[in-house]
Amino acid sequence: MTTTPTPSTTEWTERYAGALMNTFGPPKTVLVKGEGAHVWDADGREYVDLLGGIAVNALGHAHPRLVAAVTEQLQTLGHISNFFASAPQITLAERLVGLLGADARVFFTNSGSEANETAFKLTRRTGRTKIVATEGSFHGRTLGALALTSKEAYRAPFEPLPGDVVFVPYGDEAALAAAVDVDTAAVLVEPIQGEAGVIVPARGYLPAAQRIAHEHGALLWLDEIQTGVGRTGAWFAHQNPALVDAPVTPDIVTVAKGLAGGIPIGACLATHGSGKLFDPGNHGTTFGGNPVAAAAALAVLDVLTEDDLLARATAIGARLRAGVGTDARVRETRGAGLLVGLTLVEPKAAEVVAAAQDAGFIVNAATPERIRIAPPLVLTDADAEAFLAAWPRILDHAGLDQTGVTP
Repeated sequence: MTTTPTPSTTEWTERYAGALMNTFGPPKTVLVKGEGAHVWDADGREYVDLLGGIAVNALGHAHPRLVAAVTEQLQTLGHISNFFASAPQITLAERLVGLLGADARVFFTNSGSEANETAFKLTRRTGRTKIVATEGSFHGRTLGALALTSKEAYRAPFEPLPGDVVFVPYGDEAALAAAVDVDTAAVLVEPIQGEAGVIVPARGYLPAAQRIAHEHGALLWLDEIQTGVGRTGAWFAHQNPALVDAPVTPDIVTVAKGLAGGIPIGACLATHGSGKLFDPGNHGTTFGGNPVAAAAALAVLDVLTEDDLLARATAIGARLRAGVGTDARVRETRGAGLLVGLTLVEPKAAEVVAAAQDAGFIVNAATPERIRIAPPLVLTDADAEAFLAAWPRILDHAGLDQTGVTP
């Protein structure tokens, strides 16, 4: 019996280039299998996944509870139209409202961008159009979400973009207060900026944003797509006492990424009166709230709770920040829980990513000098320690010289 050889990474990459649009550039490798916080490529090389699909794979890869939930639901009821409801959809909405700790209503989507598109449309129902967002923000690539994203390189090819959007420096309370007025529909803020390199504002910033918004009758909209669902050690980053010095109750919260552990899902949560701004027909979705995605999300929430993974994220995240920060070639470390950012003394983040991959670890270059780490919340102590042990050698191979670096 003749067996067909498994294609190599090189062969897969060539096929990729011939079949897919060139929106991401050449892939760094072609992954074929995952288990826990480990993945393998088509050539059989093993890596510790310290990116987790960019903060998505909360339970890592092939978690048995997630696999079982998806399998059981798909065998029971896979998809229905929005003329009908399903038990997983309703139960998940109730769970999210409970975790938010406020009277709220939920609209399910397929992604973070769509959750932000939903929220954007919701703000228009206030009768106002102005959105005050922040520099360094990232809210998605669809046209509405892109209008809220500050990076010029992303925006310029597609302008004019929808919306009446003003950008102010992130973390600058005075600039925010100066920009918000009676025409403002919403103030849009990430509790921690992820794509900018894990930028953490002062502890008083989110409470100040709430006060400023509400003083002018505007909504406070928090984009928790990357920071939500336990990533920072709390269900939502705005609930984390390490990040805020006073309670915050946003009018809109958007979540996605880690919510279903790799199954596409997003959600827009609107509290109090904001949750009643949409009327029937104002918005819709084909796949949002799909029973399989909702069942997956319920499994993720169950495991995070039962295995106390929020506390684990806090502890192991602190260990990672402390460990990478001991090297003098790291200027600063930031973050909360298992959303870790660091700034290098030289703009060699791309070289560090390549060196880390060569050493068997997957990390991300957020900017030329900033590295982002967002591993599965099930990351083991052994994997964390292996990375920290390899870290000085990774920096060596990336060409960061210790000569002249002040300890």
